[in-house]
Amino acid sequence: MTTPARWVLHVDLDQFIAAVEVLRRPELAGLPVVVGGRGDPTERGVVSTASYEAREFGVGSGMPLRVAARKCPEAIFLPVDREAYDEASEAVMTTLRGLEWGGVRVVVQVLGWDEAFVAAGDGHGDLGDPREFAQHVRAEVLAATRLHCSVGIGDNKLRAKIATDFGKPRGVWQLTADNWTEVMGERPTTALWGIGGRTAKKLTALGIDTVDQLAASDVRVLAAELGPTMGPWFHRLGRGEDSSPVDASPWVPRAHGREETFQEDLDDRDEIESAVRRITERVLADIDAEGRPAARVGVKVRFKPFFTVSRSLTLPEPTTDLATLADAAVSLLDRIEDIDAGRPVRLLGVRLEMVSPDPPGAP
Repeated sequence: MTTPARWVLHVDLDQFIAAVEVLRRPELAGLPVVVGGRGDPTERGVVSTASYEAREFGVGSGMPLRVAARKCPEAIFLPVDREAYDEASEAVMTTLRGLEWGGVRVVVQVLGWDEAFVAAGDGHGDLGDPREFAQHVRAEVLAATRLHCSVGIGDNKLRAKIATDFGKPRGVWQLTADNWTEVMGERPTTALWGIGGRTAKKLTALGIDTVDQLAASDVRVLAAELGPTMGPWFHRLGRGEDSSPVDASPWVPRAHGREETFQEDLDDRDEIESAVRRITERVLADIDAEGRPAARVGVKVRFKPFFTVSRSLTLPEPTTDLATLADAAVSLLDRIEDIDAGRPVRLLGVRLEMVSPDPPGAP
């Protein structure tokens, strides 16, 4: 089910993983909590999330656990518990799906563990003040799960998503065409959902540093420099335009991947190849559960101290044969010069991209 946007809400759980852990361990409330790896900052691993108290010390997602420990020696480190987060997330999404707005059941588009778009379903009546409904959403989620969330309100999904950051934590914020330029105009292009550091550098090379400059840019120049599809899309982002509907269709993954961080660096080619084959077997089990063969294989190698290289290839034909997939993954190591140079490897990852699922009604 999809629904066109009049009002769209973006619901985002506050410090979700850390909050789930605090619910299980109430004595941690108000303390700097860091979740990542096996919960041991003396081991290699990265931060999955940090409580607001830990963030005040500069701890952030993706940071090595050892760095987090140096920044915040008083932090409590906990291991990742995916099953607990899956359960908490499902409770939140079930709560959202049970809401009514304008006299009809809402449409919920799940974006991940901790966020979703919400819109009124087809045939709805008067929606009233969206800020009132946003506060109702916050209250219902808190009552059902004891988890706090922030809600962004927009006249499309893009603006709703961006609005949420202004309301965090435990707040509501509204961003529409009426206040888009006032709120976003002077902000850097990285403030837009969908533009990261690499794209921002390309835009800077074109003399575009702010959202206003992107909105006023020549779409023909963007198309020529950034591609006929992406160029116009970035231009629309600068104007806050988004026509995509809120879609409740179940999310279908394109690929599965696994990574392994080694407590001791690997510098032997045979050990590296063995690890790649082992990881490939784990990823194959993931795609087997999807029932779709792999059409593309990728590997990720992180060298000491923190230099990362990725390579990928398209298979001659889709397959679920372990030997074929493992051989393909290992062959990609030949495309990485630092492997043969003996540079120590601290992390390996394998990604298997699957064929597209059959459309409904297909034989």
